[in-house]
Amino acid sequence: MSLTADVIVIGSGLSGLVAVNELVRARKSVLLLEQEPESGVGGQAWWSFGGLFLVDSPEQRRLGIRDSIELARQDWLGTAGFDRPEDNWPRQWAEDYLHFAHTEKRPWLKSLGIKFFPVVGWAERGGYGAVGHGNSVPRFHITWGTGPGLVAPFEAGMRRGQAQGLVTLKTRHRVTELLVENGAVVGVRGDVLAPSSAGRGVASNREVVADFEARAGAVIVASGGIGGNHDLVRAQWPERLGTPPEHMLSGVPAHVDGLMLGIAERAGAHLINGDRMWHYVEGIDNWNPIWQKHGIRILPGPSSLWFDATGKRLPVPLFPGFDTLGTLEHLRSTGHDHSWFVLTQKIIEKEFALSGSEQNPDLTNKDLSLLLKRIGSGAPGPVEAFKAHGAGFVVADTLSELLEGMQKISNVPIDQDSVIRETTARDREIANPFSKDLQVMAIRGARNYLGDKLIRVASPHRIQSKKSGPLIAVKLHVLTRKSLGGIKTNLQAQALDHADSPVPGLYATGEVSGFGGGGVHGYRALEGTFLGGCLFSGRIAGQSAANV
Repeated sequence: MSLTADVIVIGSGLSGLVAVNELVRARKSVLLLEQEPESGVGGQAWWSFGGLFLVDSPEQRRLGIRDSIELARQDWLGTAGFDRPEDNWPRQWAEDYLHFAHTEKRPWLKSLGIKFFPVVGWAERGGYGAVGHGNSVPRFHITWGTGPGLVAPFEAGMRRGQAQGLVTLKTRHRVTELLVENGAVVGVRGDVLAPSSAGRGVASNREVVADFEARAGAVIVASGGIGGNHDLVRAQWPERLGTPPEHMLSGVPAHVDGLMLGIAERAGAHLINGDRMWHYVEGIDNWNPIWQKHGIRILPGPSSLWFDATGKRLPVPLFPGFDTLGTLEHLRSTGHDHSWFVLTQKIIEKEFALSGSEQNPDLTNKDLSLLLKRIGSGAPGPVEAFKAHGAGFVVADTLSELLEGMQKISNVPIDQDSVIRETTARDREIANPFSKDLQVMAIRGARNYLGDKLIRVASPHRIQSKKSGPLIAVKLHVLTRKSLGGIKTNLQAQALDHADSPVPGLYATGEVSGFGGGGVHGYRALEGTFLGGCLFSGRIAGQSAANV
């Protein structure tokens, strides 16, 4: 089977859909190839919490947050830690993205009908000083409608393109080769997979029923990352993060396999920063899984006590929500694959949010009555469901009973005296409005921000206080998620070869390009920047390919 179009887009995730929208605006014919069934349109963005990084937004200003492009640049560069010769393009992408997040991004999304939850979240708080890692101010803007709400206008644009005869969507088409003639990419070749009725995220078959070939003036690779391929994650795991865990959960379905990276490399593209990756340390087994090893991330407030598998409290500033990769690096040095949160019912009610659109039905379904329940007593329904059914949750009335329950679900001996000593000492610090415990100071500091005080950070209280409800322990695992490296691209999203020259006809966008340049985040990310990177790079790739 042979197909033709002005542009081929590989992958129907957010960055691919954004690129398609730009191509339709330019009246270009597009062949959109997707290896999964049509239920997979929207990719990983559909499953997301919908958080977007914005700088000096009206939502921030209404909450008294004083942000600026200079402060955002300080935070981004302090977080990224660019230090390699090949970071020249990622650094330029970072500068352009910061400008986009400060100027065009919000008005553009607003023109598409996208709105934001009024309380801005404070993710990746850092703790290493003004020029170190982390967000100095809250910048995590939650899309009203979460991931599906963000995907919707771009999927609608793609569907309009279909109705106009400009877009041809071919699902169950898996690309296995980029066609190269005279040094230029001129099309693709691949397998047609058997039809599948699998729902979104559910594993589909890999039965090959035919092959296909397609030709175009340009090819945009928008195939995503490697998080569903644990073998590839382990192969690229950096020494600086220790040894990879034997047991990991998957934050993405298995089809997020990273295979297009090797295919693009064989066509001449230069892959960089493959050892830079973003995995969460607050993963919990999904009691109601959709894909294999399905994990959910806890988006924690700052109050839970964090212990390693043996019962040692994590060092400063590795508090919940402060430094994802710093915590990962520390935990890998312990020799164990899990860690523990110890908290109270009062904390779980105020501070536990769960990643994923399906775990936030109030925000996803734009249900105001359900949303108002977050302000009242009780944890959100999905959180309580995990507490009741999750294999890693322990609930008890006393600390000794809690530790007994923790030990029952751990094959690592827990130093109970250490946990009791640390918890009791921390509780003594609550007696005064001042403290030498930096986590207690961080909790009190966070509540100076109205958004945290209203819905995100529990008032300081003793962990062992009976008035704060039962004690809770949560067993946490590493959860695979994002690739921070990928295909090196210039500012027009053209794939570059090892000589830093464009590979004619080849473009890359989204996670497969490290969200721009081959690694716009450097070593670490500020959160809300992955979806934003898909939007920004997808827009540029579509506009650039339209000019071919």
